[in-house]
Amino acid sequence: MNVVECTGLTKQYGLHKALDELTFTLTENKITGLIGRNGAGKTTLLKIIAGFLRNSSGEVRVFSEVPFNHLKVSANTIFIDNEMSFSNGLTLWELLETAGRFYPNWNGELAERLFSYFSFKKDQYHGNLSKGMRSTFNMIIGLSARCPLTIFDEPTSGMDAATRKDFYRALLKEYIAYPRTIILSSHLLTEVEDLLEEVLLIKSGKKCLHLGIEELKEYAIGVRGKTDAVHNWMGDIEPIHTQDFGSGLTYAVLKNDYGVTGLQEGKEHGLEFSPVSAEDLCTYLTRPSKGGIDDVFIRG
Repeated sequence: MNVVECTGLTKQYGLHKALDELTFTLTENKITGLIGRNGAGKTTLLKIIAGFLRNSSGEVRVFSEVPFNHLKVSANTIFIDNEMSFSNGLTLWELLETAGRFYPNWNGELAERLFSYFSFKKDQYHGNLSKGMRSTFNMIIGLSARCPLTIFDEPTSGMDAATRKDFYRALLKEYIAYPRTIILSSHLLTEVEDLLEEVLLIKSGKKCLHLGIEELKEYAIGVRGKTDAVHNWMGDIEPIHTQDFGSGLTYAVLKNDYGVTGLQEGKEHGLEFSPVSAEDLCTYLTRPSKGGIDDVFIRG
């Protein structure tokens, strides 16, 4: 079953397109990583999916419904981000009790165990917590609600390294115990890729790639060697990324379409080949311009 369906989805603020004709589908019971640099449109997309924002054009369906202000979507979706706030009229413990009355699949036992594990106090207030502790408490709400569509938008903001690892471990164990559709937004793919089944990569509001995580890891190949040999081997193929190291050496990243024969020919001309990590590939595909940061320092 398709949980999220977007066709030509566009969100425009004045002359700026935060989302630009996005088309993709998310099926049920998968963990999808929404990856992109800051400002790519990730939060806008997630808020439209959650029903908080109305799209400018195109179509979006969540559980086959238009999500904006839709009761069915709201009842089956939870959106967790680092700006989430709660009334200071309720203590943290009272917030958990209230959430338990609101979400039909609420796992109170899990919420209580996580609350204790992360050393929260029942009489604390959300507004008095540090940024990292607020993110941790929000994570408890998100996991314990067990909503069929669970959205985490940069959920580890402010968390220290140990807490982030605990969060990822808790998310995976809870997903195995109670499968659901989870969208996990991040600009740090390395930290989350072991959790993901697929990746939706966006840049400037447009879709770059939507692939299974294993396909993404095999998507590109790196080649290094003498500059002339690299360019001759590439021919007319447009590389994803190139970098000159001086002394006549060049490194290039290309889509992995060459096969055994093509790679063997390259090796015979002294070229070296290496895999490209999913994190590096996403960095190259979403760079602001064709050149890298080194180009800023090139003087004419």
